[in-house]
Amino acid sequence: MAVIRNEVFSCFVFYAVLLVVKMYTIAIITGQVRLRKKAFANPEDALRHGGLQFHREDPYVERCRRAHINDMENILPFLFIGAIYSLTGPSLTVARIHFLIFFLCRVLHSFAYLFALRAPTRSLAYTFAQIPCVSMAVQVLMAVAAYA
Repeated sequence: MAVIRNEVFSCFVFYAVLLVVKMYTIAIITGQVRLRKKAFANPEDALRHGGLQFHREDPYVERCRRAHINDMENILPFLFIGAIYSLTGPSLTVARIHFLIFFLCRVLHSFAYLFALRAPTRSLAYTFAQIPCVSMAVQVLMAVAAYA
């Protein structure tokens, strides 16, 4: 088995894979809620599961779907910026803190979305998750600015 020799990149990969698994989990939850609520986005799916009357929206299905969309809007940029940041030679401890904060905040954000936790739980989780992303982006830009 090949070993990734860059410790920071290995740490990033650990959290990145956890985040992707979390995204898959939200997608699966959304699909299961669709089935349970019989609320299908496509007529062919509704027909397969009982009829066109089930080609409809459901508020909880939409909540799950928005949680998944929000993950894509936030985790995909993190995957890019985190990978590049990992290659700039940051301290393992500092990088781990960046990755861990983002991961924990995104888990809290999803939990707050799916269980409709009281405001401002979700928005605070979102905001705190952006701090390491902005920090990494600034550090990446500083590392490559001389080559622009």
